[in-house]
Amino acid sequence: MEPAFWHRKWADNQIGFHQAQANPYLQRYWPALGLAAGSRVLVPLCGKSLDLVWLAGQGYRVRGVELSRRAVEDFFHEQGLQAQVSQHGAFEVWRSGEVELWCGDFFALRAEDVADCAGLYDRAALIALPQEMREQYMKLLEQWLPAGGKGLLVTLDYDQALLAGPPFSVVDDEVRRGLADWSVEALEANELIEESPKFIQAGVSSLVERVYRLGFR
Repeated sequence: MEPAFWHRKWADNQIGFHQAQANPYLQRYWPALGLAAGSRVLVPLCGKSLDLVWLAGQGYRVRGVELSRRAVEDFFHEQGLQAQVSQHGAFEVWRSGEVELWCGDFFALRAEDVADCAGLYDRAALIALPQEMREQYMKLLEQWLPAGGKGLLVTLDYDQALLAGPPFSVVDDEVRRGLADWSVEALEANELIEESPKFIQAGVSSLVERVYRLGFR
């Protein structure tokens, strides 16, 4: 996706992907990962997610990466946080306490920028990317993140021919092929079509949300 697409979404407040509370899958499954308190967690394409606040509240250092400066500004404003802002390479880095948001293009990151991230939380990054970018994204995660780390991934699976993304459909096989060097364990799958009018109107008959536990190796 072109950066202008996401900048328009935030400028027009078309952010249906934003959740008004911390994600229930995150709260249900993250503690069982056993990631040590104080570990740094990478949250790609994080928007102004309340999941960042939840993770910090559990004792983790959080590094979100977000293209939209509007989203970053909104996060700190809505949380009542005063950010220290600095420049790091191609990124404007906003910090407050245990949360830092790197404002810029995820694909401009360097390996050393995330080498200290022992955790990964992806609720809305993989499904925000078209196929070629998803392949590149997963390849970079495998190359960059250190062995022994752990994470959670949330995907959507539906008939892509009936509705253009984002969110894009990511089938189970694509996840396992794209992260073939990691351990990938399916934790839960839920049918969401009855609560998804946009998909019903497009003729989609099934919309499955899947949650995966990831192990870096």
